[in-house]
Amino acid sequence: MPGSALAGWLGPLLVAVFGGVLRFARLDVPRAVVFDETYYAKDAYSLLRHGVERAMQGDAKNPVADRNLIAGNLDIFRHCAEPADCAAFVAHPPLGKWMIAVGEWLFGMTPFGWRFSAALAGTLSILVLARAARRMTRSTLLGCLAGLLLALDGLHLVLSRTALLDVFLMFWVLAGFACLVVDRDRTRERLLALFEPGGPDPRPGLRPWRLAAGACLGAACSVKWSGIFFLIAFAVLSLMWDAGARRVLGARRPYRATLARDLPGGAAAMGLLPAAVLLASWAGWFASPLGWGRDWARATSSGPFYFVFDSLRSWLGYQFQVLGYHSGLREYHPYMSEPWSWPLLLRPVSFYYPPNLPPSACGASACSQAVLGVGTPALWYGALLAVLALVAWYSARRDWRAGAVLLAVAAGWLPWFYYALADDRTMYLFYLLPVVPFMVLAVVLAAGLLLGPGGAPGGRRAVGAAVTGAFALVVLVDFWWLYPVLTAETITHAEWWARMLMRSWVTVAPR
Repeated sequence: MPGSALAGWLGPLLVAVFGGVLRFARLDVPRAVVFDETYYAKDAYSLLRHGVERAMQGDAKNPVADRNLIAGNLDIFRHCAEPADCAAFVAHPPLGKWMIAVGEWLFGMTPFGWRFSAALAGTLSILVLARAARRMTRSTLLGCLAGLLLALDGLHLVLSRTALLDVFLMFWVLAGFACLVVDRDRTRERLLALFEPGGPDPRPGLRPWRLAAGACLGAACSVKWSGIFFLIAFAVLSLMWDAGARRVLGARRPYRATLARDLPGGAAAMGLLPAAVLLASWAGWFASPLGWGRDWARATSSGPFYFVFDSLRSWLGYQFQVLGYHSGLREYHPYMSEPWSWPLLLRPVSFYYPPNLPPSACGASACSQAVLGVGTPALWYGALLAVLALVAWYSARRDWRAGAVLLAVAAGWLPWFYYALADDRTMYLFYLLPVVPFMVLAVVLAAGLLLGPGGAPGGRRAVGAAVTGAFALVVLVDFWWLYPVLTAETITHAEWWARMLMRSWVTVAPR
């Protein structure tokens, strides 16, 4: 890596600190249960107490229970006397809720407590992206630009300040990708050292970074099932990188050598290890008789072997129920949207908008306080152009970086088209959050093309630097303008309405 190793860490760390300040400042505002926090914050607390998600008294999405929770009254977590009556059917694996539970354990059952882990994951993802972009571009400046742009994305900010699962899915997907980028460099170095012209195809040996990638992608699947799309895509990508390395070195049959030398280890790292991580995330369910569909009495009736066999049978039955639930999810929601509209930000999600704020709250006749789950438009529209540029670049040059980013964007976006066309499933803009870091990478790679290599003419680099700097400034201003409606600042209704850039961003007419 060129440049100073100290600067390569210090720059990304400073950018991450900047993003962390944005995410942790006023983290307990709004002091309310926001959107689907009514499920995940409570499920996390149940995991903390019982090891499994258990039903509360009354409906899980109960406004009265939410108000009691904010008031510090935890009586809503009193459970039924009969375990079978308390088992709760939940539609997502437990790891994301366990991560939320860490914040609740540290800081209590408060808005700051249940949002702490999301803010931490969002902040760390800025650092991971900056370091990954630096390694891909061999430029500390471009790495810091990647971290800065992610820090300034509105959707990333909102999900980093809300106890939902998507920010954890994004973090683990990005971490897995970053580990694979390091594995690519390390493996090429090792193959280069071992390769002998005319000799046998070398084995790269133990690949700890690929194992780390498999563990991270297994963790992504343990947050939400949609992590499987990235796992499959990145497993194929890793093998293609291996074949490419052998071809560059001059191997006679690079693809056959990859299948013989790299596939077995790849199958273990990107297949068996993620499966083990997913299974381990359900440890609380396996260890408790209180989980949904657990059938504890039957599992414990005939010795340890039968316990394992029947527990796995019950667990697989539960997973099929979850699959059926997701396939049949067609409930109308006023902020649902179709995946082809997501890159254009046509229908963001209103996470929080309390009605009837008193005029004294902002000193005007009408006040607003909102959390709107929307990306920073300047960044998203710039990223859309950058992705199109990467398509042309990859078609012309077969650059591995462009191919990797395009594959990640496709893995996180295109599968939702199937669900929209085949199942007419209820979906939301924030499902695209795991793709946002790769949209930022597309922008950074496009900026690298504008700047040119280190030996490019000074005029070209000056123009590229001016265009890149101007774009970053526009994103910063756009983010600053939207910031009040991303973080529940109390402003006048006129100021709120001025920030609704499209009529489709709201469901009610202006006053």
